[in-house]
Amino acid sequence: MRWRSVGGSWPRLPRGRRGRRRLVQAVMAGCVLALMPSTWTYASTADRVGEVADAPAREVAMVFGAGLWRGEPTPYLARRLDAAVELYRTGRVKVVLVTGDNSRAEYDEPDAMRGYLVRHGVPDEHVVSDFAGFDTWDSCVRARKIFGVDRAVLISQGFHIRRAVALCEAAGVDGFGVGVDDAHDATWYYGGAREVFAAGKALLDATLRPDPRFLGEREKGVTEALAGAAGR
Repeated sequence: MRWRSVGGSWPRLPRGRRGRRRLVQAVMAGCVLALMPSTWTYASTADRVGEVADAPAREVAMVFGAGLWRGEPTPYLARRLDAAVELYRTGRVKVVLVTGDNSRAEYDEPDAMRGYLVRHGVPDEHVVSDFAGFDTWDSCVRARKIFGVDRAVLISQGFHIRRAVALCEAAGVDGFGVGVDDAHDATWYYGGAREVFAAGKALLDATLRPDPRFLGEREKGVTEALAGAAGR
C-alpha cells in the first residue's frame, strides 16, 4: 500500500547513489548556511566575553532587558541586574545604562530595572534609562548615537551575550560581555535555540546597519551621571 498525504503523494526520496549523495550534500549545505551567523557571533567576539570577575574597569555597564513579571524584572533579568550591582559595588563601573521596552504605558522595563538597582544599592543618579531599546541592535545603536557610549561592559545571559557584543561592535561600542549563567531550564534551552535564528537577523543588522525603530535627540544622561560619579 502506498502512503499519501492529504494533498497527494509524499515527496519521494531520490533513487540511486548519486541522488542520495546530492540530497545529503544539500542538507549539509543548508545546515552550514543556517549556522554561519552563529559562527560569526562567536568568531567576532573571541576573547571579549567572560564572567563578572573577568570584566575590565569601564565607566559604563549596559544591561539589556529580559522581560517583566507583574511589573518586576523576571528572574533572568534580575540576574543580569545583580551582575551590574556587583560591578558597581566593586568600583569597576560608575554608571549603569538600562535599556529595554517602554512601547506602551503599562509595560516599562527600564523603570523596573532602575528600581531593582536602586533597591540593591546603586544610587538613582548613577542609573540611566533608555526607553526605546526594543531589540539588541536598537539598544546598541542608541547607546552610541543617543547616549554617547563608546566603551561598556555589556550584561546578558550566556546564550545572548556574544550576539550583543558583536552587534555593539558593529554599532561603534567597544564592549566586553558578561555572560550571566542560569539553570538550564526550559527558558534557557528556548533562549539558546532562538539565538540560532536571531543570529541571522544580527548579521543582517551588522551588515546593513539600519536605523533603530526610534532614534530621537542626543541625551546627556550618561555624561551627567558620569560627572556626578567622578568623585566616587
